[in-house]
Amino acid sequence: MFSIRNFNRSKPILFLLILFPSMIWAYQFIAGNLGVNPIERLMDEFGLMALRLIILTLMISTIANIRQLKSIVVFRRMIGLFAFYYVCLHFSTYIFLDHFFDIEFIIKDIIKRPFITFGFISFLCLIPLAFTSTNKMVKRLSYKLWKKIHYLIYPAAILSSFHFYVLVRADKTEPMIYMGIIVFLLFERIVKKFIFHRPLAR
Repeated sequence: MFSIRNFNRSKPILFLLILFPSMIWAYQFIAGNLGVNPIERLMDEFGLMALRLIILTLMISTIANIRQLKSIVVFRRMIGLFAFYYVCLHFSTYIFLDHFFDIEFIIKDIIKRPFITFGFISFLCLIPLAFTSTNKMVKRLSYKLWKKIHYLIYPAAILSSFHFYVLVRADKTEPMIYMGIIVFLLFERIVKKFIFHRPLAR
Protein backbone atom coordinates (compact mmCIF):
# COMPACT_ATOMS: atom_id res chain seq x y z
CA MET A 1 0.00 0.00 0.00
CA PHE A 2 2.82 2.41 0.89
CA SER A 3 5.27 1.23 -1.76
CA ILE A 4 7.47 3.53 -3.83
CA ARG A 5 5.48 2.54 -6.91
CA ASN A 6 2.19 3.69 -5.37
CA PHE A 7 3.71 6.95 -4.16
CA ASN A 8 5.20 7.59 -7.60
CA ARG A 9 1.84 6.93 -9.24
CA SER A 10 0.22 9.53 -7.02
CA LYS A 11 2.81 12.21 -7.88
CA PRO A 12 0.77 13.74 -10.75
CA ILE A 13 -2.24 14.13 -8.43
CA LEU A 14 -0.12 15.78 -5.75
CA PHE A 15 1.48 18.01 -8.40
CA LEU A 16 -1.91 19.32 -9.52
CA LEU A 17 -3.18 19.72 -5.95
CA ILE A 18 -0.22 21.93 -5.03
CA LEU A 19 -0.23 23.87 -8.30
CA PHE A 20 -3.98 24.50 -8.35
CA PRO A 21 -4.13 27.15 -5.57
CA SER A 22 -1.70 29.42 -7.43
CA MET A 23 -3.90 29.27 -10.52
CA ILE A 24 -7.02 30.05 -8.48
CA TRP A 25 -5.38 33.03 -6.74
CA ALA A 26 -4.03 34.37 -10.04
CA TYR A 27 -7.50 34.11 -11.57
CA GLN A 28 -9.10 35.80 -8.56
CA PHE A 29 -6.55 38.60 -8.77
CA ILE A 30 -7.24 39.20 -12.46
CA ALA A 31 -10.99 39.01 -11.86
CA GLY A 32 -10.73 41.46 -8.96
CA ASN A 33 -12.01 39.02 -6.34
CA LEU A 34 -9.25 39.32 -3.73
CA GLY A 35 -10.76 42.09 -1.63
CA VAL A 36 -9.86 45.73 -1.11
CA ASN A 37 -6.10 45.12 -1.24
CA PRO A 38 -5.67 42.40 -3.87
CA ILE A 39 -1.89 42.73 -4.22
CA GLU A 40 -1.30 42.29 -0.51
CA ARG A 41 -3.78 39.39 -0.38
CA LEU A 42 -2.12 37.67 -3.35
CA MET A 43 1.32 38.15 -1.85
CA ASP A 44 0.16 36.79 1.51
CA GLU A 45 -1.45 33.70 -0.03
CA PHE A 46 1.70 32.86 -2.01
CA GLY A 47 3.93 33.39 1.02
CA LEU A 48 1.80 31.36 3.39
CA MET A 49 1.63 28.48 0.93
CA ALA A 50 5.43 28.58 0.59
CA LEU A 51 5.89 28.40 4.38
CA ARG A 52 3.46 25.48 4.68
CA LEU A 53 5.30 23.58 1.94
CA ILE A 54 8.69 24.22 3.57
CA ILE A 55 7.33 22.77 6.80
CA LEU A 56 5.80 19.85 4.91
CA THR A 57 9.19 19.13 3.34
CA LEU A 58 10.73 18.88 6.80
CA MET A 59 7.85 16.76 8.07
CA ILE A 60 8.31 14.23 5.27
CA SER A 61 11.84 13.48 6.47
CA THR A 62 10.47 12.79 9.95
CA ILE A 63 7.54 10.70 8.71
CA ALA A 64 9.94 8.65 6.59
CA ASN A 65 11.55 7.38 9.79
CA ILE A 66 8.49 5.17 10.18
CA ARG A 67 9.50 2.00 8.37
CA GLN A 68 6.13 1.49 6.69
CA LEU A 69 6.15 5.06 5.36
CA LYS A 70 9.79 5.48 4.35
CA SER A 71 8.85 5.59 0.65
CA ILE A 72 7.13 8.93 1.22
CA VAL A 73 10.52 10.59 0.65
CA VAL A 74 9.80 10.39 -3.10
CA PHE A 75 7.52 13.41 -2.57
CA ARG A 76 10.13 15.55 -0.82
CA ARG A 77 11.92 16.95 -3.85
CA MET A 78 8.73 17.91 -5.65
CA ILE A 79 7.24 19.57 -2.58
CA GLY A 80 10.50 21.40 -1.92
CA LEU A 81 10.57 22.74 -5.48
CA PHE A 82 6.96 23.83 -5.16
CA ALA A 83 7.91 25.68 -1.97
CA PHE A 84 10.52 27.56 -4.02
CA TYR A 85 7.91 28.16 -6.75
CA TYR A 86 5.57 29.81 -4.26
CA VAL A 87 8.39 31.81 -2.68
CA CYS A 88 9.26 33.11 -6.16
CA LEU A 89 5.63 34.07 -6.75
CA HIS A 90 5.53 35.77 -3.35
CA PHE A 91 8.75 37.70 -3.99
CA SER A 92 7.78 38.56 -7.59
CA THR A 93 4.45 39.97 -6.40
CA TYR A 94 6.33 42.12 -3.91
CA ILE A 95 8.82 43.35 -6.54
CA PHE A 96 6.65 43.84 -9.61
CA LEU A 97 3.09 44.41 -8.40
CA ASP A 98 3.64 46.03 -5.02
CA HIS A 99 6.68 48.19 -5.81
CA PHE A 100 6.80 48.25 -9.63
CA PHE A 101 10.43 47.11 -9.76
CA ASP A 102 11.69 50.12 -7.82
CA ILE A 103 15.03 48.53 -6.92
CA GLU A 104 16.27 51.43 -4.80
CA PHE A 105 13.14 51.41 -2.66
CA ILE A 106 13.14 47.59 -2.41
CA ILE A 107 16.76 47.51 -1.17
CA LYS A 108 15.97 50.15 1.45
CA ASP A 109 12.84 48.23 2.45
CA ILE A 110 14.81 44.99 2.89
CA ILE A 111 17.34 46.78 5.11
CA LYS A 112 14.83 48.86 7.06
CA ARG A 113 12.10 46.37 7.93
CA PRO A 114 13.17 43.20 9.81
CA PHE A 115 10.38 40.98 8.53
CA ILE A 116 11.34 41.83 4.93
CA THR A 117 14.97 41.07 5.82
CA PHE A 118 14.00 37.66 7.25
CA GLY A 119 11.97 36.83 4.17
CA PHE A 120 14.69 37.91 1.75
CA ILE A 121 17.44 35.91 3.50
CA SER A 122 15.12 32.89 3.56
CA PHE A 123 14.64 33.29 -0.20
CA LEU A 124 18.41 33.41 -0.71
CA CYS A 125 18.79 30.20 1.32
CA LEU A 126 16.31 28.39 -0.90
CA ILE A 127 18.00 29.31 -4.20
CA PRO A 128 20.92 26.84 -3.93
CA LEU A 129 18.49 24.13 -2.79
CA ALA A 130 16.38 24.58 -5.90
CA PHE A 131 19.35 24.69 -8.27
CA THR A 132 20.95 21.56 -6.81
CA SER A 133 17.78 19.47 -6.63
CA THR A 134 18.46 17.20 -9.62
CA ASN A 135 20.16 13.81 -9.52
CA LYS A 136 22.77 15.15 -11.93
CA MET A 137 23.73 17.87 -9.43
CA VAL A 138 23.99 15.34 -6.62
CA LYS A 139 26.52 13.38 -8.68
CA ARG A 140 28.40 16.50 -9.75
CA LEU A 141 28.69 17.90 -6.23
CA SER A 142 29.06 14.57 -4.40
CA TYR A 143 26.37 13.48 -1.96
CA LYS A 144 28.32 14.79 1.06
CA LEU A 145 28.56 18.36 -0.28
CA TRP A 146 25.00 18.23 -1.61
CA LYS A 147 23.77 17.24 1.86
CA LYS A 148 25.59 20.16 3.46
CA ILE A 149 24.05 22.60 0.97
CA HIS A 150 20.59 21.25 1.69
CA TYR A 151 20.96 21.94 5.40
CA LEU A 152 20.03 25.47 4.32
CA ILE A 153 16.42 24.31 4.59
CA TYR A 154 16.74 24.85 8.36
CA PRO A 155 17.57 28.59 8.35
CA ALA A 156 15.10 29.02 5.49
CA ALA A 157 12.31 27.48 7.57
CA ILE A 158 13.21 29.44 10.71
CA LEU A 159 13.51 32.78 8.90
CA SER A 160 10.29 32.18 6.96
CA SER A 161 8.41 31.59 10.19
CA PHE A 162 9.95 34.75 11.72
CA HIS A 163 8.93 36.64 8.58
CA PHE A 164 5.33 35.49 9.02
CA TYR A 165 5.32 36.09 12.80
CA VAL A 166 6.50 39.70 12.53
CA LEU A 167 4.19 40.36 9.57
CA VAL A 168 1.05 39.35 11.48
CA ARG A 169 -0.12 42.31 13.53
CA ALA A 170 -3.07 40.91 15.48
CA ASP A 171 -3.60 37.22 16.31
CA LYS A 172 -0.21 35.50 16.15
CA THR A 173 -1.58 32.02 16.91
CA GLU A 174 -1.03 30.65 13.40
CA PRO A 175 2.60 31.79 13.01
CA MET A 176 3.35 30.50 16.53
CA ILE A 177 1.95 27.08 15.57
CA TYR A 178 4.22 26.99 12.52
CA MET A 179 7.22 28.08 14.59
CA GLY A 180 6.42 25.40 17.15
CA ILE A 181 6.28 22.69 14.47
CA ILE A 182 9.63 23.83 13.02
CA VAL A 183 11.28 23.88 16.46
CA PHE A 184 9.94 20.39 17.19
CA LEU A 185 11.20 19.01 13.87
CA LEU A 186 14.64 20.57 14.36
CA PHE A 187 14.83 19.32 17.96
CA GLU A 188 13.96 15.82 16.77
CA ARG A 189 16.83 15.93 14.26
CA ILE A 190 19.31 17.29 16.80
CA VAL A 191 18.42 14.52 19.26
CA LYS A 192 18.99 11.89 16.57
CA LYS A 193 22.30 13.36 15.49
CA PHE A 194 23.91 13.95 18.86
CA ILE A 195 22.25 11.29 21.01
CA PHE A 196 21.63 8.43 18.60
CA HIS A 197 24.51 9.43 16.29
CA ARG A 198 22.43 9.22 13.13
CA PRO A 199 22.98 11.49 10.09
CA LEU A 200 20.92 14.66 10.25
CA ALA A 201 17.90 14.34 7.97
CA ARG A 202 17.08 17.11 5.55
